[in-house]
Amino acid sequence: MTVYAHVDGPLGEMLLVGESAADGRTALASLSLPGQKGGVTVRDGWRHAPEAFEDVAEQLREYFAGGLTRFEIAYTDAGTDFQRRVWRALEDIPYGTTVSYGEIAARVGSPGAGVRAVGTAIGRNPLLVVRPCHRVIGADGALRGYAGGLERKERLLGLEGALVR
Repeated sequence: MTVYAHVDGPLGEMLLVGESAADGRTALASLSLPGQKGGVTVRDGWRHAPEAFEDVAEQLREYFAGGLTRFEIAYTDAGTDFQRRVWRALEDIPYGTTVSYGEIAARVGSPGAGVRAVGTAIGRNPLLVVRPCHRVIGADGALRGYAGGLERKERLLGLEGALVR
């Protein structure tokens, strides 16, 4: 069953969507920010269940307070094989650091022309903030593309002490 909750944070009211299992656990499927490009909206038939996301909400609070550097969250295994490889590479980017799109492309075995495909896969990351696509920047150090908006990307990198200006 699809469940959802809203969580307030410094980036605005985040929408958490997940799939609940028979054992009562919930796997996070999406974390959307207000006005996000391609963001999820609540659909008919979804159940409002803030209790299903208590752990996620607590980890988000700790992250935004500067006390958490890596999320430990169960999430659904959505996306294509290529997208999942890219998203796993995002999860390996250490807190407070940035890498280029080209570096991610090399890590997933798609250097050169594959950079564009990597950028597309990163842009389809359904777990903003918790899967740190905000840590990927242009080869020249410039902030490039973020579904939640460059202003939020800059804010997240600033929080992590990773701004490269």
